[in-house]
This record gives sequence, C-alpha cells and structure tokens, in this order.
Amino acid sequence: MADKSNQLILTALSRAAAAAGAVPLHGSKTQAGLFPNNAAGKQAAQRCQEDGYLSLVSASEPAPISPASPSKGEEDTGGSGTITIVKKKTASVPLCTITDKGLTYLLSQVSPRQVLEDFVRVLEARQGQVDEMLNLARQIQHGMEAMKTNIDKILQQTCKLEGSSGSGAGNLKALFAGFLNNGEFPTSPSQSSTSDTALHDALLAELMRWQHSGATEDCPLPHLYRQTSAQSIGQFHDALRQLHELRKIYLHPWTGPLYDIPEPPYALLIGHEIAYYASIRK
Repeated sequence: MADKSNQLILTALSRAAAAAGAVPLHGSKTQAGLFPNNAAGKQAAQRCQEDGYLSLVSASEPAPISPASPSKGEEDTGGSGTITIVKKKTASVPLCTITDKGLTYLLSQVSPRQVLEDFVRVLEARQGQVDEMLNLARQIQHGMEAMKTNIDKILQQTCKLEGSSGSGAGNLKALFAGFLNNGEFPTSPSQSSTSDTALHDALLAELMRWQHSGATEDCPLPHLYRQTSAQSIGQFHDALRQLHELRKIYLHPWTGPLYDIPEPPYALLIGHEIAYYASIRK
C-alpha cells in the first residue's frame, strides 16, 4: 500500500512540475487532476500537503447544470416531460502548485531525465495547441477576405441594376462601408480619404520620433496605436497594411512564444507571421 501511495505521489509531483501553473488536486469528469478522486488518491494528496510538497491555491469553477425538483417558491407545472433546471452553487475546486521542497523530493526519487521528458510532452502539447490557433486565425482571415471580395462583386452588380443614384444601392454601399469600418458609422469617400491620410501621417511621424529617440528596439504596436488618432484597432491595422504595401514602413514579427505576447489585440497577422513591431523605412 505504501509503494502504491508513493507512486501516486511521485506521478502527481511530476505532473505538477511540468504544469505551467496551478492544477486541480483531484481529477473530475471534465478535467484531469494530480490525484484520482478515490480513497487512495485523497490519502496521497493529504500526505503531500502535510509534507509540504504541494501548496494549495484558492479557485472556483461553476458546477454543471442538472435537473432537480422545484425549489421552495417554485411550482412544477406538471407538464408531460417538463424538467425544472436549476444551477447548483459554485463548487470550490482545490488547485495546487509544486513547492521547492516537493521538487527536491521528486528529483531525489526519480531520474531528472524522466522529469524532463514530462516537460517535453507538455511543451509538445502546447505547441500543437498554438499551431491549431494560428491555423484557425489564418482560416478566419482568409474567409473574411473572400467574403469581402464576394460582397464587393455582388454590390457592384446590384448598383448596376438599381442605378448608382438609387436609394437601394446607396443603402447597400453605406452598410458595406460600415462593415469595413468595423461597425462604425459610414463616412463619405472624401472624409474617409482625409481620415486615412491623417492617420498615415500620424503613424509615420510617431515612427520617425521613435527612431530618433534612440530606442534600442522597434516600436511596439500597442504603443504606436496609443500615440495616433486611429478610431479603432481595425482602422489602425488597415493603415499599417497600407503603409507596408506602399513600402513606407517595416512590420517585424513577434519571435517569442505566442502566449507571452503583451496585449495580443494589437498584434497583426501578415502572411504567415504575427507582426508586433513597426519601424520606418529609411
């Protein structure tokens, strides 16, 4: 029994060491934990806590919705097949992290190579998740671009049928302009052109100022956005793409792990790279 308990502890400590953060102490139907939710697992978990190998952190998750009888103050309608659905109270879920003492004990009991192999397996799984997210982002971007192209073709054909001065064509143009402007109120072509030019000038001026300030790195996009008059992140990204295509600026990729990107909404997908910095072309 002691050997089985010790094996449960070593397995749990190995998983905790390879985890990026706090993990559930016990497993459930929807989430894996360090220890099985049975008598042996609970005994091993208690021993780990008493010996100081694991440190508990507080967290909670909502319990699943389940059918129940009517609560006080509610009446069952008596309808055939009718079930009253109520939400259970939020259940406390024990989360924990490995301590320095726990890591020392783990390395004294198992080969460091085995611990490293657990780390590698976790990293491979995380890399797979990142690749899936990138592929999904590219698919969404390509789908949006294809939709815009098709909508533009349909809009042109509709304008020919209804006449460029017809109310129907005008309404469609306004709706499409609002869509391209990320839901903002549509502006006239002259206003849009003036606004784009002003934004381009502001971006170039800020990048020039950043370059002359002696900064050791290229300008991060979140900083650049806050220094300009862009009305939305979508307009900001469109302006960056235009300046990039006009060969007036460089867009530089984020080279670290994607989950470490500060303020991800400001990052820009360019081709197969995630751009996070910009600099002016000399």
